[in-house]
Amino acid sequence: MHETITSPNAAPPIGPYSHAVKVNGPFIYTSGQIGADPSGAIVGSDITAQTEQAIKNLQNILETAHSSLLHVFKTTVFLKDMSDFAAMNAVYEKYFHSAKPARSTVQAARLPKDALVEIEAIAEIS
Repeated sequence: MHETITSPNAAPPIGPYSHAVKVNGPFIYTSGQIGADPSGAIVGSDITAQTEQAIKNLQNILETAHSSLLHVFKTTVFLKDMSDFAAMNAVYEKYFHSAKPARSTVQAARLPKDALVEIEAIAEIS
């Protein structure tokens, strides 16, 4: 059994998918979040602003699902340009400084809305 999760405080999905899915009770799988605000507009033109917004979107989705960033155990980060890794990492570390989830980071040829970063997460319900 699964339950779909939608947060009014995150950018709306731009396709036929949910913000997240809660599976068998304790696990939440989020869709990738880009640096778009709840209106759907990309925030800023640099990796710092977009990473900040992408993580805020994840945070809002997880809170809607009764979880938090502290309960994330795996993330995947997609970067338009791997040269943005250090700047993305500096923002990422502000949010995942105590509970450091496992993470993969890959460069993608192109992201939705020409975003610079997209982040997805797997978390437990708190």
